[in-house]
Amino acid sequence: MADPIITKFEVHEWKSSLPDMGYDYNGFNLVYEPGGRAPIGGYILKVFTDQGIVGEYAGGSSLDYASLPRFAPYLIGRSALERERIYTDVNRALRQVARIGLAPVDIALWDIAGKLYDAPIYKLLGGYKESIPCYASTYHGDHQPDGLSTPEAFADFAEQCLELGYPAFKIHGWGRAPIRQEIANVHAVGQRVGGKMDLMLDPACEYHTFGDALKVGWACDEERFFWYEDAFRDGGTSQFAHRKLKELIRTPLLQTEHIRSLEPHIDFVVNGATDFVRGDVGYDGITGVMKIAHACEGLGVDIEFHGPGPAQRQCMAAIRNTNYYEMGLLHPKAPASHAPELFLDYTDDLTAVDSNGHVPIPQGPGLGVQINWEWVEKNRVGVVEYGV
Repeated sequence: MADPIITKFEVHEWKSSLPDMGYDYNGFNLVYEPGGRAPIGGYILKVFTDQGIVGEYAGGSSLDYASLPRFAPYLIGRSALERERIYTDVNRALRQVARIGLAPVDIALWDIAGKLYDAPIYKLLGGYKESIPCYASTYHGDHQPDGLSTPEAFADFAEQCLELGYPAFKIHGWGRAPIRQEIANVHAVGQRVGGKMDLMLDPACEYHTFGDALKVGWACDEERFFWYEDAFRDGGTSQFAHRKLKELIRTPLLQTEHIRSLEPHIDFVVNGATDFVRGDVGYDGITGVMKIAHACEGLGVDIEFHGPGPAQRQCMAAIRNTNYYEMGLLHPKAPASHAPELFLDYTDDLTAVDSNGHVPIPQGPGLGVQINWEWVEKNRVGVVEYGV
């Protein structure tokens, strides 16, 4: 059987909005805002082949697709099954722009392979599990009377998630809040559901000083948090600073969300700067993140995937050394942080878990999901083609 040959790319851009949502003080973080409507948007990549098999990936940013013209001519005419060679060549070609743009193409090529062989990607990768446990990952704290505006409100929401079956809960605190409020939040949630759920804290690099990160870390120690992630304004990239933080607290650190490719992730581990590794298929693609996962396995380290999505589920189902799927972002009064209409018969929201807090792995070929093209066409604002 001849390999499918890449013939064309299409990038579809869509725009929509989320009800009862807005943005916080800096305009970056989505937060609950009753009556508000937060604009959201996204992209879908389609990779066409001469055999009629089309790889699709809903994800990526404008920066990813701005890089596509740099290497699209290299891809036209190549076998869609040569994912390793394509990954290696494009990884080098984009080295001066942080490899931005490689991931969407890699994921779409895996979707082609799954469709060619009529199998979900996780089975092509080896297959290890049929469902995965989730943690509820909150939106950032807000300042609404009925929102996540107090430590008690976060504790109430953690209890609600526990009742829904979630075995773990991750806090994203406030932007620009007094550090004593962040500490109180750790204690409130820990004292309410500690021992019943694994607890995590992700300040998302909001804390301004190492001292503040240290104070909150001590609170995490007292409440026996499962991990502490991206505490302060270094952007999660300093090995020295995180090794120093590790020496002063007991709570395991989770780092590497904000770096790309295999070697920097593993450098963080071997230099003692993190306990868990963050992997992101949206940054490194399936090929890249599986390299990171297997390297971590050899070092006795777990990899935790960033964000929800079909590609994340497919990868997590094919590896041993991972703990939880990130379901989010979530809020007791607001929709999850993505367009719920984007897929048919697939969702990542508060009630998507079963009574054990698990989600299933999509069983269709490739990524295993169907994009809702009728909805996309109604909300599409542009299409760009390469290779026509």
